Amino acid sequence: MWVAKFSYTHDCILGNRCKKFNVILQTIYLGHEIKNKRIYVSGFHHLSGKKEDIKKFVNSLKKEKTITKIELNNNALFTTDWTKDKPSEFFNPNMFMIKPVLIDEKGYEHWELASFDRKLINKFLEDIQTHVLGFELYSIRQEKLDDIYFPKVMPALTNLQKKAIELAIREGYYNVPKDTSLRKLAKRFGCALATYQKHLQIAERKIIPDAISHTN
Repeated sequence: MWVAKFSYTHDCILGNRCKKFNVILQTIYLGHEIKNKRIYVSGFHHLSGKKEDIKKFVNSLKKEKTITKIELNNNALFTTDWTKDKPSEFFNPNMFMIKPVLIDEKGYEHWELASFDRKLINKFLEDIQTHVLGFELYSIRQEKLDDIYFPKVMPALTNLQKKAIELAIREGYYNVPKDTSLRKLAKRFGCALATYQKHLQIAERKIIPDAISHTN
């Protein structure tokens, strides 16, 4: 299997708002349709960030004229929007996403996609580079995949549990080796070590068994 990992930024109603409101999205593109010279793209997005920033992000997005459908449930956001120029329009059905597209707080989209045919990936990368800025290809190589992401709404977490695990991910607590410690995370979170550790453990207990059960 050929796997490509790359990132880019472009004039995007999502990426622009991630940068403006300091919000991070994990995005699954659900499909697109071309109608009347417009490209309608549907997607599912999981929002991460401060509660007030997420609220500003969503309120701003609702005012966007190109949004035709929008539905928010906690931090799960479903949208359909149209444009005349969208990098995802070049996506070939014989390629597939290994994991959700990550749109970071600087507005960059981080992709990982795969295909049996390297030529399809090469063409996709060539096509989108004429429509984006700041393109960077990290790697394109053959890999043996034993797992890919299947979209599923995140289990219900309390606001504190969600913030605790988002902080841990953002600060690199789950990297190998770890980029931070529980003590430092608790300080950033503004609470006692034992309190932060409890929020994180409960969040992990809700997420991890559910994720593993869907890989069997």
